[in-house]
Amino acid sequence: MTVVSVSMPEELLNRIDQFADDHGYTGRSEVLREASRNLLGEFEDKKLEDRDLMGVVTVVFDYETTSVEEKMMHLRHEHEDIVASNFHSHVGGHHCMELFVLEGSLEEISTFVGKIRATKDTLTIDYSVLPVDDFGPLADMN
Repeated sequence: MTVVSVSMPEELLNRIDQFADDHGYTGRSEVLREASRNLLGEFEDKKLEDRDLMGVVTVVFDYETTSVEEKMMHLRHEHEDIVASNFHSHVGGHHCMELFVLEGSLEEISTFVGKIRATKDTLTIDYSVLPVDDFGPLADMN
């Protein structure tokens, strides 16, 4: 197996080590391999290919990190063809939440989520994707 060097904050490394201990992993390498496989496989769901999808992406960041909010604005405009709605809210004392509602293909939504994840200084990123071309009885109306 190839050895890879990765830089990360000490706090994150401590959390990974604790997670490995708590869940019976042989070490941090096993945790990182599994996390990498899961991340890479997130948008490989064959059931979602070639379908109309809706995605909801939530981003939380410290409001004093103005570069994040600016990056969110640029992404919203860059992907205006799939951003159906965008909501900004203040959360707690020092945080902002940016919520995006997306409509598009699996590739378009995964590209958008990837760019959000690549944004430096975000605190949390959460998303969900679901097909909108089949809502049971409503799908029969077409």
